[in-house]
Amino acid sequence: MVTDLEFQREVVEKFNLIINEIGKRIVGQKQVIKELVIALLSKGHCLIVGVPGLAKTMIVHTLADVLDLKFSRIQFTPDLMPSDITGTEVIEEDPITKKRHYRFLAGPVFANIVLADEINRTPPKTQSALLQAMQEYKVTVNGITYELPRPFFVLATQNPIEQEGTYPLPEAQLDRFFFQINIDYPSKDEEKEILYRTTGTVETEVKKVTTQDEILNIQSFVRKVPITEYVMDYIIDIVRATRPKEQSSPDFVKKYVQWGCGPRAQQTLTLAAKTTALLKGHTTVSVEDVNEVMFPALRHRIILNFQAMAEGLKSDDIIQKLTEHFSSKQ
Repeated sequence: MVTDLEFQREVVEKFNLIINEIGKRIVGQKQVIKELVIALLSKGHCLIVGVPGLAKTMIVHTLADVLDLKFSRIQFTPDLMPSDITGTEVIEEDPITKKRHYRFLAGPVFANIVLADEINRTPPKTQSALLQAMQEYKVTVNGITYELPRPFFVLATQNPIEQEGTYPLPEAQLDRFFFQINIDYPSKDEEKEILYRTTGTVETEVKKVTTQDEILNIQSFVRKVPITEYVMDYIIDIVRATRPKEQSSPDFVKKYVQWGCGPRAQQTLTLAAKTTALLKGHTTVSVEDVNEVMFPALRHRIILNFQAMAEGLKSDDIIQKLTEHFSSKQ
């Protein structure tokens, strides 16, 4: 029987294999890939924000290939209907008895990894169909409930530039995303490597390095990673400090933040820090593990006020100040 320590070593080896295989096709973006894997193993979903052309779709597709998971892409448009995501029932006639019956045609959400491309381009009614599936891991059509495959991982993308004709996700729906991952432009050397790879004749193949059952086992094991009361208090204090009406919040939070993070942020930080500790081979969660996932876990949950926006501040600036504030107190 495999001990917890042996299983953890296997997970670390598997993680390094995943990163190496994805790196065969994707140039750079190592932090983005790491955050995607952390979210997946924590049973969370991601919102990916980046301008067009930064290989968002290719990263997700490659991740699915390497993990040997079924991949589905949904292009969100203004005329997309909820049934286009979840599926619909069609009437069929038995050729012998001539009796008619309904048959469910599963929609693209019935996959292990679902890429919701430009989720803010479709109306709220259609957005909520996907968000319900994310929350409940099932869809209901005409009163019949259908379970979604496991693991189930949704990655929604948003273009931060084009806002005309879009339907931005409300704060309550943003909070359902485990991470918000920001993708930035590659470096000059990385862009040169991208040119070599994409304008030549060589096509890079990646190997499948894991299975669905292995991923599910890791997801279950993540929750067994021990965390001390000290680190839990650190997580709670950090999240409570993002709320401007909290008496103990720093002055810069009261000055620039309109709304802070709720309890779901604490759950996200705890699970993400456990996964980070597991992937690094740690036997318990440390404050450093928490700090590593602070930005993707909190950036979409901190709502800045008008003064902050007028001064050009972003939620990442507040998170940076918070980590500095708490590190000075330790």
